[in-house]
This record gives sequence, C-alpha cells and structure tokens, in this order.
Amino acid sequence: MDDSFDIANFDTSPAPAALDLSYLDGLNDGQRSAVEAVDGPVLVLAGAGTGKTRVLITRLAHILNTKAVQPWEILAVTFTNKAAAEMRERTANIVGPAAIDIKLGTFHSIGVWLLRRHAELVGLGTNYTILDTDDQLRLLKQILTEEGIDIKKWPPRGLAAIIDRWKDKGLRPDQVEKMDVEGFAHGRAAALYRIYQERLKAQNACDFGDLLLHPLAIFQAHPDILQQYQNRFRYIMVDEYQDTNVAQYLLLRLLAQTHKNICCVGDDDQSIYGWRGAEVGNILKFEDDFPGAQIVRLERNYRSTSHILGAASGLIAKNEDRLGKTLWTEDNDGEQVVLKGVWDGNAESRWVAEEIENQQRKGTSLKDIAILIRASFQTRAFEECFLSMGIKYKVIGGLRFYERREIRDVLAYLRVINQADDDLAFERIYNLPKRGMGVKALDNLRAIGREQGLSLSRAAEYAARNSLFKGKAATGLAELVEGFKNWRDQKDFIPPSELVETVLDESGYLQMWKQDKSPEAEGKVENLKELSKALMEYESLGEFLEHVALVMENNEDNTSEMVSLMTLHSAKGLEYDVIFLPGWEEGLFPHQRALDENGLKALEEERRLAYVGITRAKKRCFISHASNRTIHGQWQSSLPSRFVDELPREHIAEDSEYGTYSRERPQEQSTASWRTNTATQLSHILERRAAQNRTLTDNSTKPVNDGNTGISIGDRVFHQKFGYGRVLTKDGTKLEVAFEKAGTKKVMENFVDPT
Repeated sequence: MDDSFDIANFDTSPAPAALDLSYLDGLNDGQRSAVEAVDGPVLVLAGAGTGKTRVLITRLAHILNTKAVQPWEILAVTFTNKAAAEMRERTANIVGPAAIDIKLGTFHSIGVWLLRRHAELVGLGTNYTILDTDDQLRLLKQILTEEGIDIKKWPPRGLAAIIDRWKDKGLRPDQVEKMDVEGFAHGRAAALYRIYQERLKAQNACDFGDLLLHPLAIFQAHPDILQQYQNRFRYIMVDEYQDTNVAQYLLLRLLAQTHKNICCVGDDDQSIYGWRGAEVGNILKFEDDFPGAQIVRLERNYRSTSHILGAASGLIAKNEDRLGKTLWTEDNDGEQVVLKGVWDGNAESRWVAEEIENQQRKGTSLKDIAILIRASFQTRAFEECFLSMGIKYKVIGGLRFYERREIRDVLAYLRVINQADDDLAFERIYNLPKRGMGVKALDNLRAIGREQGLSLSRAAEYAARNSLFKGKAATGLAELVEGFKNWRDQKDFIPPSELVETVLDESGYLQMWKQDKSPEAEGKVENLKELSKALMEYESLGEFLEHVALVMENNEDNTSEMVSLMTLHSAKGLEYDVIFLPGWEEGLFPHQRALDENGLKALEEERRLAYVGITRAKKRCFISHASNRTIHGQWQSSLPSRFVDELPREHIAEDSEYGTYSRERPQEQSTASWRTNTATQLSHILERRAAQNRTLTDNSTKPVNDGNTGISIGDRVFHQKFGYGRVLTKDGTKLEVAFEKAGTKKVMENFVDPT
C-alpha cells in the first residue's frame, strides 16, 4: 500500500465476506479466548511454551475476517525483524495477500516510518541520516574533547549509555537537567546531552533512540497529528510487552486512546532486560492504564515435562511483583530436574561434558543440548574442557573466549613479549591504551624499520634510543619500549599468570576498561581476569600461546552437530531437549553487582532469569553449583544460590559430591544471619571433602604423601586439558605425568584430580 495517501480519507467500507474460520480449530480454551477477545483492551499473559506466536497470528487473521476493518488500520509491533516477517508470512497463509498491508514491524521501523513523514516538526529533513554506534561515539568524542573533558576518565561510551537510558525513558534534554545532579563529568551529562542533540540536528541526523523520542515529541506537541494516527489504527497488537521501555510504552498508550482496541501479549515472568531499559511495570499496570481490560492467561505448556514446569513454577512463585499464572502440561512427568553440587569450576565443566556424552549415548543430538551461563567469563572453562574431550560446540550471541576483543588485545601483548618480531601483534596494541601515537607514528616506525631492516618492535626500540620521536609520541613510545623490556626480563622467572597480571596493570589496559562507563565494560574486566586464571595451567608463556593458536585453529564447522553455549539473556525464545544451568552460586547467580545496584528489584529479575533458563528445557534440565570457584583470578569459597533452596524438592533429584544438604532460609531471616548459617554448613561440606580426599585411592594400599590431594607416584589422574594419565615422578607439588593422549607433561598437583 502507498503510504502517501490522506490519512483523513480512509476507505472504511466493510471487508469482504469472512473466510472459513477453521483456523480456530485446534486452539485450546485459553488460546481461543485470546483470539476471540478482539474488542477493547486485552492483556494476554503467555507463559513459556504456550503457543504465543500462533495466538498472535490467528488473532490478526480473525480481526481481518470478522471485523469491518482494512489491513492498514491494524498496527502490529514486534521486537525483531525476523518475528515481523514470520508473522506477516503466516498471517498471509490464512487471509491471503491482504496481510501485506498490515502496518507490521519493530518499534524502530515504525518510528522511522513516522519520522520520515513529519521530520520537519523536529528540525530534520526527510532525508535524515541514522547514525550507527560507531558514528555516535565519534560525535560524542568530538563534543567531549571540545568541552575540555578528559575522555580517558569520562569515555564517550559512558556518556552514550547515559543518553540512551534517558531516551529509553522518553526524556529530552530539557527534562533531565534537574535530574543530573552528579555523576558523569561532575554533573555535566545533561548539558552534553543538549549539545549532542543540537549537533545531530545540525547534521540532519538522529540515533536509534531518536527514532522513538522524536515521534513521541511530535505527538505530544501536535495533538492534531496524533489524532490522525489514533483514528487510523483501530486495532493495535504488541508482542513481548514485558520488554517495552518507557518511551515505547508512552507511544503505544497515546496511539490507543481513541479506539482502545489494544492487545498486548507478554509474560511478566520473562521480563529479563531491565539492564537495557525494559520496564516490567508496563505489563504489571496494564489494568490501571486501560480500565476494564480483559486478562487472558495461556498456561498450558507444549514444550516441557511436568517436573521441569513444576521446578520453574515453584521458583518464580517467590517473586512478589507478578500477575501470577501456573504452567501445566498434559505431557508425562518426565525425569526430575537434577541438582548437582561439585567441588570447583573445573569439576563442574568436566561433569557437564561427561553428562553430555551420556546424553549422546542415549540418542540425544548435540544440536539439542545447550549450556546457559549467567556471566560470559564462564564460557572459558567449558570451551577448554570441550576441546580436550573432543566435544564440538558453538557460542551463541557472542564470540568464543579467545576471539573476544579484549582477550585478543592482551594476547597481542603476550605475543610481542614472547616474539619481538611479531609485527601484526605490535600494530594491534602500540597505541592501546592511548599513548599519543597515532597512525602517523606507526607509519614512521614502518619507515624506520624498512631503513634499518628491523621489525616494528625493534624499530620502536631504535627510535626510543635515538630520540627520533617528539612530544607525547616520544613519551608514549619510551614507556612502551621500557614496558616490553621489563616484561621480557620477567618472562622466564615468574609464572605466566603473574606475568599477564603485571602486563594488565603496568600497560594500563585493565584500568582502561575499569574506567570505561559502557554497559559491556564490566564483562570485559571479568574476561580479562579470567584470562589470568587460564594461564595458571601453563608453565611457560610459549606453551600457552601455542595452546591458544591450536584453539583458534579449531574453527567452527557449521555443518556438524554442536552443543550451544550462551548466556541466559541470549537464550530467551529458544528451546532445547537438554539444558545445563551451571554456576548457581551466590554472587554469580543472582549476580552480586545487580543486587548491590538495584536490591529487591534486581533479585526478582535474576529470579525471572532463572525461570527463563529452566523453561528452555523440553526433556531434561541439569542445575549445578560449585563450592569453590575462581572469580576474577581469585579462588573463592562459594555458597549455593538462594534459588537452589527455592526449587520445590518434589521436582528435584539432588546429586552432590558432599551428600544432600539444605540451606533453608525463612522469609523473615536476615541476610547476615542466612550467610552465617550457610557459611557454617559450607565448612561442614569442606570437612567432608577433606575426609574424602584422604581415602580416594584404594583406601590404604597406597602411601600417604605430603601433597594437598593425596596424589602419589603411580596414581591415575585427570587433567582438564591433557585428559587421563599416570604420575611418573613427584617433587613437592610438581608432578610429571604420562598422559594417555598428550604424552609426558609437567603439571602442578592442584591442576589434576585423582581417579
């Protein structure tokens, strides 16, 4: 349909005779109620696996078939282009070509359409440019520099995150000035926001936040234009309503005021994106916003077994801010959710790998298995274990550990330390973090290298020694050359893990990310500290770099079956036969930073995240927690997550290395008291583990030694990287082991387990 027509002169003649309503056949009672509730405000609470997509599509078709409405009088909003395309295609299968004229798309695509028609009302031309993230950051960097603000202390990404958050809330610069009392650049963020918006307008540009903010401003300032769209859109449907932010909510509420035929489909129990602006309150207050609204609950689940649903429902019932529903299925009970307690993170990854192999033997394909983690740094342990055991995997929604930008940056430092003539690695980090050496400085180093027959690193040493650079570039170059000299001097005398910590500290690279205010900075810091843990398994830097090269060579083979590895946030909307949920420990899940920043609100979102994780499983679900875990490079004793206690025991099969134990936490018990009690229980667990270690091998037939794990010459052991082997010699805590597949290696005693 041509969108250039006059909105006021719609043809509202009756639609053609209704088609056969056989598309209603096969809907369950809840689904049919949602489809047939066409008029007035309707909230469809669609639980996980309850057939929400079918309801959305059938409802669109039902409106077209039973109401005197034209397709372009329907507005349907989704969160992804893929979902919009699927909805249009499947609706067309029912009602035919008419589906092409439904105004259907993502919030941002609808925003683009509105803004193109009225851009002049916010000072833009119709040919405005939409900036991507890189363009946005470059513009913010220019503004910060012009305003005399230190971008190392107050980086552009931090300001971008603040501005995006304000736009998500529908706030213009004049609305935030009193809110920004302190914070970024000592309270200057609001003023910088105003400058940024003025600069965008001068360049006839907008960013993604403006695609909603500008239409909202137009509607609020021009009631006549708002009324045109209110009259046009007689029926509005919204998917994933629990994920809407304030700006999206305000836009929808304005558009629905005339006809009030708005249907929002969502699940308050799956609202897990508060960190990026989603407001679960939007769905919770739907009845207040639209008095007389019908609430339809979709509770029959077609995905999971009764035990999986029972575990998920029992857990989410602990949340107070929810509208409430209980999932059920006519499927069989299936097997109970397995709750596994292990000694440490390495034991956890090995247990998961062995259970995956067990599931394979039972006929489950690797493509039907997924591991869902809370924090991205957790992937490394699984990746290392899978590589050593030959289990194919892929990381969904992110890069593999050694492919991440921050890891590759530090690997470049280590490569130059190990091999001074590695020009590609040197080029990557010569000015990272910023040292006052730009592209021109690199060109000069290349010229010096060609003239003197030197690599870039050697050319840098030559230039520093002969004072060939001036100003900031000279200072930065001298510091870098001195740094590499010192790190090479230490390389053979300190463990690789200590070396990388020294490099991270003295180069300023770790501090660069610690000062970064962007949302992803915390994850990058966690990954860098996880890298130092990775090096603890290697006796030399060269050995580690060789291992990484082999890992990187193991490219993904998309034609093969592979286990999926992803964060819980990335798993929403997906389903697998078998799900593993590792790392259910206090501080990791629920995540401590989230609790520190947002308290009870964050705790409830973390619990919803756990609920989403469990309900991804169709047949089997495995939850695990470790009593010890290396977090940020430090060994920590861990307490099982409070979510472990909240799982209803009739649906749980406990399988702990330490025996079954309970950490009951009465509702009224204080956090301090609860932590004290659980710490006491943990000490009992550790005592039992120590007793187990003393009797691990043949009870008393093997000599007791002075090591921490009771390992002696001749013992069979397991190493996460090298697999199974037998101890040949022992010198204190150092072992020489003949591994079955990797050959003879020297390893530290605390990196092998007796078998």
